[in-house]
Amino acid sequence: MQDLLMDYLPIVIFIGVALVIGLALLIAPFLVAYQQPDPEKLSAYECGFAAFDDARMKFDVRFYLVAILFIIFDLEVAFLFPWAVAFKEVGWFGFWSMMIFLGVLTIGFIYEWRKGALEWD
Repeated sequence: MQDLLMDYLPIVIFIGVALVIGLALLIAPFLVAYQQPDPEKLSAYECGFAAFDDARMKFDVRFYLVAILFIIFDLEVAFLFPWAVAFKEVGWFGFWSMMIFLGVLTIGFIYEWRKGALEWD
């Protein structure tokens, strides 16, 4: 029985450390956070409009455009990592397939740039 319990000791230690770290991360903001927010801290940031306002207000479509552009280029990077890892195994077919993929994305990027989709005025 003692050997069986010793086999599970690393799992118990791992769960204990995970609980301690989790609780520390949950409690730390209450101890470290600034308690009297000023108007500047409560103001809108990054999104450009007040966080607690009417849900039917006008919303600039450029925010969606930036999000879509981010997703496109994020997916590009997500496809590049496995390709780079298996670069020797994919051969010339894999190389030229990725070049076509990157070419299509580059053409799309140039099109968006010329249309002014990246301008923020």
